Amino acid sequence: MLKGLGGLGGLGDMAKMMKSAQDLQTKMTEMQEELNNMMVVGESGAGLVKATATAKGELKGLDIDPSIFNGDDKEVVEDLILAAIKDAQTKAAERSQEEMAKLTESMGLPADIKLPF
Repeated sequence: MLKGLGGLGGLGDMAKMMKSAQDLQTKMTEMQEELNNMMVVGESGAGLVKATATAKGELKGLDIDPSIFNGDDKEVVEDLILAAIKDAQTKAAERSQEEMAKLTESMGLPADIKLPF
């Protein structure tokens, strides 16, 4: 027998680590669901085009001011739409990272830890 370990010794520490890992997995699953419900809005053309997406980056809607529809400006409109979508995706990624940092910090993990998603 190993002496000096007291009680479960290393097994107790392992059980504690497993419990922490399970808690983290549960919280990560909950956070993923929350990210699906959080909305961000990307804009272009000083708000003439707005793209709404979940914090996971799924595009949910477009709002286009009718004043930009002019047959001669087709490429400009397309560029504004793409810019708004890219802005929404960038904001979604930032929001997701912020939420992950909050989660890891609440569990006592380093804020910059890279978790599998």
